[in-house]
Amino acid sequence: MSVASSGLSGGQARGIAFGLLGGLCLSFGGPLVRLIEEAEGWQILTYRSGAFTVTLLLLIVAKYGWRSMDAIRHAFSSIGLAVAVTIGSGFCFYLFALLHTTVANAVFVISMGPLFTAAIAWPVLGEKLSLRTALILLGALVGVAIMLTGAVSAGRLLGNLFAFGAVLTFAVFVILCRLARDRDMLAATCLGGFFAACFSVFMAPSLIIPPMDYVYALLLGIVQVGLGFSFITWASRYIPAAEVTLLTLVETVMGPIWTFLVVREVPETSTLIGGAIVLICVVTHAVLALRQTRLRASVFD
Repeated sequence: MSVASSGLSGGQARGIAFGLLGGLCLSFGGPLVRLIEEAEGWQILTYRSGAFTVTLLLLIVAKYGWRSMDAIRHAFSSIGLAVAVTIGSGFCFYLFALLHTTVANAVFVISMGPLFTAAIAWPVLGEKLSLRTALILLGALVGVAIMLTGAVSAGRLLGNLFAFGAVLTFAVFVILCRLARDRDMLAATCLGGFFAACFSVFMAPSLIIPPMDYVYALLLGIVQVGLGFSFITWASRYIPAAEVTLLTLVETVMGPIWTFLVVREVPETSTLIGGAIVLICVVTHAVLALRQTRLRASVFD
């Protein structure tokens, strides 16, 4: 079926493709972390964050050419540094969430990012939190509570707390990007990877790890977050944010599936029940937001 016959413009088709590719890249995080045999968290973060930084630097050079230094210089503004610290912290929370709980548990909690963003945007940006969104957020929290019940009994509460840290840093990151919507935050995001790499170097007991662990850690930085974040950024240029959110839920669905296929990791029943509730809430929120966006667009057409 051609793009024209499907009713999609070329830009929309690219946006959908980029969104799906972004979610797919992010979904490889769980299995890649599970394949690492000996490297510790800070060692993994050192190479993952370093590879991410180099990947984004190459993208910045490809985009800006001789003006790359100007783009990097802008990352050292107050809001650029705030973005860098936030995303760097998020990298740490995300990895340690995967290391201390099941992949399914971590990604289901992290998928609540859009709902947390909506809640924080109310006091910070003055974006009113509708009753509908508040109820959806409450429903998602019920799902998380069910997952936490199972996590406590399985001794995995710490991993869930790290996942919450990843959710909150993601929400703050999005809010900061909205505050600076007239600027390109790619360089600031790159700087966040650099901060995470520098901090991890000091925390790591050693930088010597088995060769295959080194490969997996680099793949986490280049493919999972490097290309994953890039595809999502490109998707946002062509399709509404709510639609990007829906497409990147590929990570939430496929992450646990890849991990089961690779290492036979089976989530607890409480994780599957609570995760299903969270996923339904996030999908409902994104679908309703997308419908509202399209209705608003049709009014102005």
